[in-house]
Amino acid sequence: MLKYLVFWSLAAVLPLFAALLSLNRQWIGWAFYAMVLGLCKSAETNIVFFSNATYRGTSRGMEVSLLYLTALLIVLALAMRGRMQRPLPEGGIRLYALYFLLCLPGIRNADDGLVAWFEVWKMLMLFLVWHSVYGYLAATGAKDVAVKMLAFFTLANFVEVLLQHYGGVYQARGFFSHRNGMGMAMNLLGPMFFAGYLQLGLRDRLGLLCGAAFACAALSTMWSYSRGAIAVLPIGYGLAVLGSLAGTRSWNRVLPRLWPMVFVGLLGLVAIWPHLAARFTVTEDSRTKQASRDTRIALAHCAWEMMKEHPWAGVGINNWILNMDQDRHPYQERAGNAMGRELNYKGLVETVYLLVGAECGIPALVAMLVWFAWHWAACLRLLLRLRDSRWRFVPAGLLGGFSADYLQSTLEWVLRQKLGMFFLVFCFALIAHLRTEKPQREPAGMAA
Repeated sequence: MLKYLVFWSLAAVLPLFAALLSLNRQWIGWAFYAMVLGLCKSAETNIVFFSNATYRGTSRGMEVSLLYLTALLIVLALAMRGRMQRPLPEGGIRLYALYFLLCLPGIRNADDGLVAWFEVWKMLMLFLVWHSVYGYLAATGAKDVAVKMLAFFTLANFVEVLLQHYGGVYQARGFFSHRNGMGMAMNLLGPMFFAGYLQLGLRDRLGLLCGAAFACAALSTMWSYSRGAIAVLPIGYGLAVLGSLAGTRSWNRVLPRLWPMVFVGLLGLVAIWPHLAARFTVTEDSRTKQASRDTRIALAHCAWEMMKEHPWAGVGINNWILNMDQDRHPYQERAGNAMGRELNYKGLVETVYLLVGAECGIPALVAMLVWFAWHWAACLRLLLRLRDSRWRFVPAGLLGGFSADYLQSTLEWVLRQKLGMFFLVFCFALIAHLRTEKPQREPAGMAA
């Protein structure tokens, strides 16, 4: 009850707060810091309307959190200063709008429209988050604030991981709701920090912060013992190295910084190898592994049956679990007939791509894939455009971070969780700003 009282009190004075912030650009910057650092207390600041705590979908209620209120505060303050952007100012957010719109027709097939609304609401809030990040960067050009904020969150999350790990939690999850989600987010941000360290070095204050954040992100991923996240980790960091080296004359600066980190990384891997080996082998006998594989295959068959019956609109966003009810829907029976055995599963399909295709239809799945690919390709273009810029490490690292996230999403659906999507949308907004900003040459005397 106290949470709801606090929420309505904040909502009532939000325009006044926005008017105060609009008087000073630095105050808006403080709100920008609060938006991300507030994620450290995301669960404690969530207020859920129409909650369905027992529902096992990707959204269990209409969440209003401090994150969303702060994003709205930033957008209102920028609008009052006359610095707000158009609703769809660049290609990436237009593709997101297309993806969002293509997710809506399936609601007519949904068993529960309110459950579908939970996920639609979350998508609308992500649109708000994107505008708060992009609008702030467009108004201030403060890319350093954005990178530092992500780094500070990564450092704070690592402290939480340490407390959990040494407090007896076998698979730490940090501030995230699930260890796989933390591994995915750290694999997104870690390569960017690694590229920042390689480009700027430890003599540069931002480079030093990036080096520390990279180490914390990598260790957090390892201590999550998420097999999907650990499997794609080398790909993300490897592409970050290639992006840092490609098309530049900085080999003599990057390589001396690379080898010590490789050596330290190998030492760290040796130190935790017994636990990693146990996670991949000892803890599961052959029957458990086979059951896990069978479950993944069976759920993929169910997704395919849903896509065949509703190819254009899907069964309804966030309605997967309801469509696994064999008393009301035939998908498990059809999948079982195709596989030659009886099925009785209750979980979500273990890949975000099949989940979107089943719930929202093939057009929405294609739109999401194009949205993802557009930002990956934008990183490639920025590597050339920002060749002489101090900020080249951002697309170089996110080239690896996006790749890791996209690949891990073939194994897990956790990208649909709130924090995972927040960091992805935040990085998309950062890339969008770099695309639209006039490039600047690297200043003379940058740390070598």
